[in-house]
Amino acid sequence: MTASSGENSVDSKSSLSGVAPLEAVLFDIDGTLCDSDPIHYYAFREMLPEIGFNGGVPITEEYYIENFAGKHNDDVARILFPDDFERGLKFTEDKEAMFRRLAVDKLKPVNGLYKVKKWIEDRGLKRAAVTNAPRVNAELMISMLGLSDFFQGLVIGNECEHAKPHPEPYLKGLEILKASKEHTFVFEDSVSGIKAAVAAGMPVVGLTTGNPEHILVEAKPTFLIKDYEDPKLWAALEELDKKSGTGSGTSRA
Repeated sequence: MTASSGENSVDSKSSLSGVAPLEAVLFDIDGTLCDSDPIHYYAFREMLPEIGFNGGVPITEEYYIENFAGKHNDDVARILFPDDFERGLKFTEDKEAMFRRLAVDKLKPVNGLYKVKKWIEDRGLKRAAVTNAPRVNAELMISMLGLSDFFQGLVIGNECEHAKPHPEPYLKGLEILKASKEHTFVFEDSVSGIKAAVAAGMPVVGLTTGNPEHILVEAKPTFLIKDYEDPKLWAALEELDKKSGTGSGTSRA
């Protein structure tokens, strides 16, 4: 999908007006707040040959997207070591430690993130982060992005009975914020995350930061955007403002 609908019009497929009046916005973290997929991919590419995975040949980016992106580490561990889950978990722990070392220098916000942050703050909306990342990773990324005071809740997939693509993490996010799924939407960038939010009954704005459009579309997001500067997003938010009755008297992002 492209941002061809223009600044001032929203086609029916790109509308968020059904959640008006808006109460809350939920965000994934990896690939949604920050462009972290290249860092995860680099860590996998460096470490997998050391354990002889794929005959020692480094994995391709396509393989990473298809098999690892957005997945919970328990699932990754089972893919890597189907007969030795504990060894798989140890590998994912070491890989996450490498990710954190690399992230200190390489982590960057998704383009336009602070613009949408201001839009949310200006309207006094509730907000939480919902992620399959380990807590130590999630807190590091949120802190590095300067968002520790922005989020009013943080849901970790590993601390739920079921991680994404199960809806439980997103339902828990709503519960923490005391928000209604009928008046909340989600920003996500992975198939598992989009599926989780859709199953929880909320519209999803999908970001194509780390995964190809044709893969994300299968998970049924409401619409896709390139990043938070995408005119399609701002046209939808403007329409949502009008439906919520907050468009005219509220400061603009």
